Parts: sequence; C-alpha cells; structure tokens
Amino acid sequence: MQFTDLGLSKPILDAVTEQGYDTPTPIQAQAIPAILDGKDVMAAAQTGTGKTAGFTLPILEQLSKGERARPNQARTLILTPTRELAAQVAASVATYGKNLPLRSTVVFGGVKINPQMMQLRKGVDVLVATPGRLLDLYNQKAVRFDSLEVLVLDEADRMLDMGFIHDIRKILSLLPKQRQNLMFSATFSNDIRGLAKGLVNDPVEISVTPRNAAAKSVEQWIYPVDKSRKSALLTHLIHENQWSQVLVFTRTKHGANRLTRHLEGKKIKAAAIHGNKSQNVRTRALADFKNGSIQVLVATDIAARGLDIDQLPHVVNFDLPNVPEDYVHRIGRTGRAGATGEAVSLVSAEEFKQLSDIERLTKKLLERKGIAGFEPTEKLRESRLSERPPGNSARKKPASGSRRRNSNRPARTQSA
Repeated sequence: MQFTDLGLSKPILDAVTEQGYDTPTPIQAQAIPAILDGKDVMAAAQTGTGKTAGFTLPILEQLSKGERARPNQARTLILTPTRELAAQVAASVATYGKNLPLRSTVVFGGVKINPQMMQLRKGVDVLVATPGRLLDLYNQKAVRFDSLEVLVLDEADRMLDMGFIHDIRKILSLLPKQRQNLMFSATFSNDIRGLAKGLVNDPVEISVTPRNAAAKSVEQWIYPVDKSRKSALLTHLIHENQWSQVLVFTRTKHGANRLTRHLEGKKIKAAAIHGNKSQNVRTRALADFKNGSIQVLVATDIAARGLDIDQLPHVVNFDLPNVPEDYVHRIGRTGRAGATGEAVSLVSAEEFKQLSDIERLTKKLLERKGIAGFEPTEKLRESRLSERPPGNSARKKPASGSRRRNSNRPARTQSA
C-alpha cells in the first residue's frame, strides 16, 4: 500500500512526499481510512509508529473541504499532555498542511498568553493544546467550540497519569455533542476504556503493537552498577563508545541538574529539561540537541514526553522509572519509524523491584553486561519472570500512592 491509495488529495500527498515518505506505517494504513470515513477511532500505538501523521493527515483532508474557521472558533481540537508533545503535533500539522489554506496554532503554559489570544482571534482550523492553558483561554473568552468538528486525545494514558482527568471532563462538557472523536493511547487500560465510554461512539479499534511491548528495533540491556558510580559509568560509556547523541532519563529534576553539571565537568556538552525549566529554555535545549550542539540531553519523564528526534541512536535510563510503563515510553524515543536503536539502563541493587516490574510488564528478561572497573560492590539480584502483575503490591502501600499523586499533580501546571 502507498499513501496514494488512501484517498488523500494532491496538496497533502505532495507534502508527504517532500518529507520522504511513500509507504504508510501500519497505524497510518488503518487509521487514515477510518478517520476519512468519519468514524470515531480508538488506537493503541507506541511512540515512533507514525501515529501523529495517522490523525493529522486525514483531519487536514477533511478540513480542506469545509468552511474556514470563524473568529475565536476552532474546527479541530487536539489535546496533548505536555508542551513538547503539543509543539511536535503542531509542527506535524504545519508540515503536512503547508499546501492548504488552513490556519493552525498551538497553546500551552509556560509562555505568555496574549500572543496565543491574538492567534485565536482570527479563528483556527486546527488548535493543538494542553488542558490547563486551554481552559485558561476559554475562561478569558479567547476560544469557543461552537463549530468544533473533531476532537483528538493524544497520549490519553499519559493525560490520565498526570491527573488531567478533571480538566478533560470539563473540556468535554464545553464541546458540541455532534463531533468526531479520536483517542490515541499507548495501551487500552481499564482507565482508558472507562474514559472512552463517555467519549467515543461505536469506535473503530486499532492496535498495531502488542500491549506494553517494547519496539523490536530497540536493543536493550542493563549494566549493574553501584548508585554512587552511575555518573562515572555514563561518562565512561559516552567517551568509550564515542556516543555523539544520547538521551538520558533521570527520576528527578534535581538528579537531572546534578548529572548535567557532572557531564559538563567532564567536557561533555549537556543540557537538562524538566518541569522547573522555562519553556524557552526547554525549546532551546531540544533544538541544540537535534542540531548536534549538545551531545547529551538529560530529561525527566514528563519533559521528554512527545520528543521526536530523527534517528536517535541511544537512550540511557540513568534511573529506572517507578512506573514500569514509563520504561516502554522512554525507550520508544529510539528505534523510531523502522530505525534501530540502543536502550541502556544503569541499575543499582536498590532498583531490583523496578527492574522486576519492567521485566514482568514487557515479558522479557533484560540482558546484563558488565564493564571492568565498574563491578557493583552490592550485587544486583538475579531476575526471573513472574505472572504477578507489575507493581500491584507497591500500589497498595500509602507511600506509593502518595508518590504518584505528589509527582504527577504538580505536572499539570508545569506541563499545561
């Protein structure tokens, strides 16, 4: 199958061809015809599968045939959980809609609201937004949804994880009942299906990857190492392997800052992005990373959601995530769109539980490798696969529950 077989018009096909694509990915081949038919869609797809184009292309096709947006109105609303993902989706809309007479804009927090209000004043055919800033703009009467035709929830699972459910329900109450609904998520969890019940009508369900599976194009392994030696090991790996571009995940903002300072002290160009950084700083750091000015980008999970970096060769888990699903999202930054990649995890003895949860979720024991001079003094226990669902026992503990609430609720203001 080719893009020319999907019913897209020449202006859109020309834009797709200009990006070097002629064959749709599986998610695109299934989603595009369903969306063009006006169906509601629930799609489970990992990052790197081409899902953004899977909904932007047919939406642009539909919008090109209708009336232009009226002042302060939006014809399509795409909700995303983070600023970075919002910017990425907006870039995709601009890229594929460049030959069409359509207006689009993106709104999120962390930057001045007045320029966003000015953009909305003319009306937009496509509005990409994070929930918090969208509600701010609605409350200031900068945007209305009387003419809304399509709603997209992108990375719906992450929006629920980050505590956006109340904002989402508030936004849904503002929208016209007659509209097309598209929901994209990494998994169809019970929570996602619960949200879908009040959102999609007789949806076409699309699932192109096994649930919670890591991309086959990503080679994964771990280095057992003492926590105190992780920074030195990462420095060694970067120098020894001559890694020119590596995305590193830490569990905390302070950890990201601390590691960045260490790397810079070792003459490795690095920058950190997380919720405490301004949007301008985060945008500049990402641009520098993409163009090669920065060798290492150190990120927390929330800040890295939605990063789309062509041919990213290496991802390092400096800290394992507390939520095992986040491991799959992290390593999905590499091995995208058919390319190969490497995902390396530095694992200390106290992270054995997180490692076990990840291996149960992905149903795969991660290969262990050692490096002379970095053998851990406290040995990492041997793993074995278990049928027990990952993390269940931890979630019953009050400390774990408070951790999720405390870590995710602030993200609403940081990322909205």
